[in-house]
Amino acid sequence: MPDSQRPAASPHGTASIDAPGMRHAGRELLSLALIDARNHTLHLLSLFEQALHSPELDLPAPVPPGLPSPRWLAGHIGWFAEAWIARNTQRALGVACPARPTRLAAVDSGADATWDPQVCPPSERAGPGVPGMAATRAYLLETLEGTLELLGRAAETDAGLYFYRLALFHEDWRGEQLVQMAQALGLPIGAALPPPGAPRAPLAVPATRWTLGAGEAPGFHLAQETGALALDVPEFEIDAQPVTWQQFCEFVDDGGYDRPEWWSPEGWAWVQASGRRAPRHVEQIGLGHGAGAGGSVLLRRLGETVRAAGPHAAMHVSWWEADAWARWAGRRLATEVEWEIAACSAARRGFRWGEVQEWTAGTLRPWPGQRADPWSAGTEFDPAPAWSRARVLRGASFAARSRMRSPRWRGFAAPGWDAGFVGFRTCAP
Repeated sequence: MPDSQRPAASPHGTASIDAPGMRHAGRELLSLALIDARNHTLHLLSLFEQALHSPELDLPAPVPPGLPSPRWLAGHIGWFAEAWIARNTQRALGVACPARPTRLAAVDSGADATWDPQVCPPSERAGPGVPGMAATRAYLLETLEGTLELLGRAAETDAGLYFYRLALFHEDWRGEQLVQMAQALGLPIGAALPPPGAPRAPLAVPATRWTLGAGEAPGFHLAQETGALALDVPEFEIDAQPVTWQQFCEFVDDGGYDRPEWWSPEGWAWVQASGRRAPRHVEQIGLGHGAGAGGSVLLRRLGETVRAAGPHAAMHVSWWEADAWARWAGRRLATEVEWEIAACSAARRGFRWGEVQEWTAGTLRPWPGQRADPWSAGTEFDPAPAWSRARVLRGASFAARSRMRSPRWRGFAAPGWDAGFVGFRTCAP
């Protein structure tokens, strides 16, 4: 049965608006989740207002190049939903919708010039040219009302609900981006890490045959998650949790940033060019700074200098740093198929994830049968320019909503990216 005619599947188990099953959600749950996502966005904006002491969420000068204001990002959330749902006359086609569908006029005649990232250049996404918060909040309310009204009449099929699910996850992604922005700017918005779990020994995972990719599975899938690749995976040993700050301290104390033998040529060039001596936002790191065998890490987290708990996952780590640590430790980064197998099959044996997104070993490649989507071209979500260049991210960070935490989620970023809450785990060689 083609996807355009496939009935929308119900989430397994207890239906929840904050569970990964939202990828399969029908109209009723989607309606509740879209309202929840918008409330979360407005809550984050109120935290920015308090942290910035500015009702307009004006960023302090100098604004980092290319960083949008939170006000712009909020308006973009509303624009995205309106552009792909209320204005899109071909929305019922779902993923088969053309990349440039026939569109109706916007509620606000200046919406495209203001909120469309392909029209509004990065240099104009911060500052006085962005509409004020009163207008932005009104736009968010109006676009949500339009989305919910149309959702009530949408077909209960994967095609009919595709753009509504997309709007939900897009808003959730932007919410996590707002938390990342607060971290970059040093703003105290109160997002807290969960307490670290007790460290466990690495897990042995038996050999298996595993299929990566959504294949013909129903529900919502990102372009890089489509297609399917069946693999025979030999037995492997994988860390039960991401590499911790305590473990990363040992690498630093052993001269990890001074010894090129632990780095790939590209990674060593990155270290030399960046002058990096520790992961981003770290102010002091090492075993000899007063914390005994547990090591000590002082870092800036959401505007405060804090001492990181040794068992917490190391974060804001680039792929180059993760690869160097693995070489130093005599291990290797987990491949994405190993990560997915362990996440799906070894949770009851102690495989823990959800504190950080996690780098995996390989580069981003399309799986056989991969299908482009109509919406991501020209955005940071478009995998096409990243094939064979970007590195794959798995898992989810503490800043992500629970419904985003699917063991089959597949993200990607350039190997030098460390702005997000990203870490890694390793396997035995």
